Amino acid sequence: MGQITGDWQAALKNEFHQPYYAKLYKTIMEEYRTRKVFPPPQDMFNAFEYTPLNDVKVVILGQDPYHNDGQANGLCFSVREDIDIPPSLVNIYKELHSDLGCYIPDNGCLEKWAKQGVFLLNTVLTVRAHQAFSHRGIGWEQFTDAVIQTLNDQDRPIVYLLWGRPAQMKKAMLNNPKQLVLTAAHPSPLSASRGFFGCRHFSQANAFLEKNGLPPIDWQIENIAKEN
Repeated sequence: MGQITGDWQAALKNEFHQPYYAKLYKTIMEEYRTRKVFPPPQDMFNAFEYTPLNDVKVVILGQDPYHNDGQANGLCFSVREDIDIPPSLVNIYKELHSDLGCYIPDNGCLEKWAKQGVFLLNTVLTVRAHQAFSHRGIGWEQFTDAVIQTLNDQDRPIVYLLWGRPAQMKKAMLNNPKQLVLTAAHPSPLSASRGFFGCRHFSQANAFLEKNGLPPIDWQIENIAKEN
């Protein structure tokens, strides 16, 4: 099982000593031992690894990791470069194209965002293979609520992009006047046309960052295939 290090570790240290976390840890270790679980254990905390607390400028909340082989890489909505782009991420790219003119890339790896301060957090950090939501209710939600509370307590500008009802349920926790909360429908093909397309969250996030003296996010994910 991966570990949270650096400033996140210091900010969350009280959580690691809570009874619920000890139980969660034990459950997850047993799941990895006896079942196929995603993402690989070393990738479980990649969101924290790629985006230190002090660097967070934008927060995107997902639900639980992709549950098919090789997809989940510890960053919400993101997949490894060699994996087909999932439908929700295709729609995110379409909105980026209409909002900021970004071309639609040939891969779904969002590490570039994470390294710029876009914290890509799933509210449940693991899942059994081919069983969506199979690790709901085992303790992850309590842990990621503590993460969201930690972000809300930061005395600086942060933008939250809350897509879909489960993410928007966290809005009640977010009351920092220095921070901005944007909501829209989920980018899933089932709901994207009901308010995700046209939400312009990416340009709004950048405008907020720039207004507060912070550099904007370069949202363009580049192609990995070399043109002949």
